[in-house]
Amino acid sequence: MQSVMNVKIKFRESFRPFAPAVLREHVAEWFELDGDSPYMLLVADVLKSRRLAVPPEAASLWGIDKLNVPRSTVPAITHVDYSARIQTVRRETNPLYYDIIEAFNRRTGCPVIVNTSFNVRGEPIVCTPEDAFRCFMRTDMDALVLEHYVLLKTEQATIVQDESWRKEFVLD
Repeated sequence: MQSVMNVKIKFRESFRPFAPAVLREHVAEWFELDGDSPYMLLVADVLKSRRLAVPPEAASLWGIDKLNVPRSTVPAITHVDYSARIQTVRRETNPLYYDIIEAFNRRTGCPVIVNTSFNVRGEPIVCTPEDAFRCFMRTDMDALVLEHYVLLKTEQATIVQDESWRKEFVLD
C-alpha cells in the first residue's frame, strides 16, 4: 500500500512511509506510547510484538533495497527504524473520523489506518471540493469521499490531462 500510494497518488519516492491514525484507546496495543498525539507531534516505536523479523538475506541490503523490507504488521506506516509519527483519534473530538477507523477495525482487527496530507508531490494541500476533485482526477485514486458523497473514478467523465502540473522527476 505504501508503494502504491506513493507512486500512483502522491507522485513521490515509493519508500516514503506514511503516518498512522489510530484509535486513542488502542494506541498502546500497537506503539510504545500510551498518551494523546492528536496533532501528529509525537513519534514512537511500533511495539516489538507488531514488528517483523528482518530476513537473513535482507541483512546485507543497502539504500532503497533496505527501505523496501517490511518492518511490521503495519508496514505502510513503519519507518526503517521501527518508528512512526502518530495521530491518536478520539470520538469526542472527531466522531466521523473515529467511526471510519472503528469500522475498519471491526472489519480487519486493526485500529490503525494510513494518514497523509491530501496533495501530490510539489503541490499545495487540497483546500476546496474543486481542489479535491481535480487532484482525484489527476491521480490514480479509485474513489473520493466528500462529506456524504462517494465518487468512483470509473463513473467520472474523462478529463483532458494537463501534465504541466506534475513536476519532472524519476520515480524509483
